[in-house]
Amino acid sequence: MIEVKGKIMGLDLRLPIGWLFSIIGALLVLYGLVSNKAIYAHSLGININLWWGLVLIIFGGIMLFLAHRASRAAVNGEREVGL
Repeated sequence: MIEVKGKIMGLDLRLPIGWLFSIIGALLVLYGLVSNKAIYAHSLGININLWWGLVLIIFGGIMLFLAHRASRAAVNGEREVGL
């Protein structure tokens, strides 16, 4: 929970952002695994969809971790100083 001028906001934006990037990343990884290898000839044979999907999953995981850490700190009564 985040406190703004004495009021507690119920939604940490890192949570939906984390889920959004994780889901899109998972879809890109899945597409990168099942797609035809010939479409990656323009990118020097590098499976761009697979690699960027992994990057998005990692970023989404970091956002979810930070949201979980902030909610746990709010339950324990600790104040979040900032990032």
